[in-house]
Amino acid sequence: MHAKTKSRLEVALIYAFLLVMFVVIAYPLIWTVGMSLNPGTNMYSTSMIPEVVTFEHYRWLFTDPDSDYLIWYKNSLFVAVINSVASVLLTSLVAYAFSRYKFVGRKNGLYAFLLLQMFPVLMGMVALYILLNIIGLLDNLWGLILIYIGGQIPFNAWLVKGFFDTIPRELDEAARLDGAGHFQVFFQIMLPLAKPILAVVALFNFMAPFVDFLLPRIVLTSSENFTLALGLFNFINNEFANNFTRFAAGSILIAVPIALVFLLLQRYLISGLTTGATKG
Repeated sequence: MHAKTKSRLEVALIYAFLLVMFVVIAYPLIWTVGMSLNPGTNMYSTSMIPEVVTFEHYRWLFTDPDSDYLIWYKNSLFVAVINSVASVLLTSLVAYAFSRYKFVGRKNGLYAFLLLQMFPVLMGMVALYILLNIIGLLDNLWGLILIYIGGQIPFNAWLVKGFFDTIPRELDEAARLDGAGHFQVFFQIMLPLAKPILAVVALFNFMAPFVDFLLPRIVLTSSENFTLALGLFNFINNEFANNFTRFAAGSILIAVPIALVFLLLQRYLISGLTTGATKG
């Protein structure tokens, strides 16, 4: 085959693949948006774009006295912000210690983190339920936050440690020669240089409370403590309230805070994902 023809064929295949992926990703999104604008409660409509467009479902979510949507939104934002900030700080401290210091159990600790990532979260659900019940944090947002923060450490510690390993140790040594202490080196040198990978950690941990259903389902029982994923499930789960259009409207609005955080951290994300995986 001629080189020029082969090159054009490769480009055509790439564009065909991208088009297929676009359809796979865009179709559910467009269908959900259309369903949220469709009157009634039916999951199916005659077309993807409704013939009669209504914002009644969005209005109901925010104004109806029977709607707890704003409470669920506030709970999700609260858990997401606390989880994101605490995870960044705790993960960076753990990763910095494993990257820069030699101590007893360092190697075994890294292997333990690696081993913990191999087991599914479902294996620990019963133990987590019993633990939260013992310490009095069952049906409490702080109990949910505690599990989120602790559960992200193994994977994110490896990710951030890989990024810290790429930062030259000469910077640490030069700072200590100038009289900087351990925390000064960490906060004034390492954290600013690690912004890309910390942005990745912040985004992932901000998204988790909005999209996670299983863990809140086990931990939370009161409607006033529900997160969005758990609360919206009631729109289609209750025996006499199979309101799929209202569920679609509430689901679309979940993307708003996630998109805003993504836009704020966008310039750091690509370099953070690529650099953090270069070393382990």
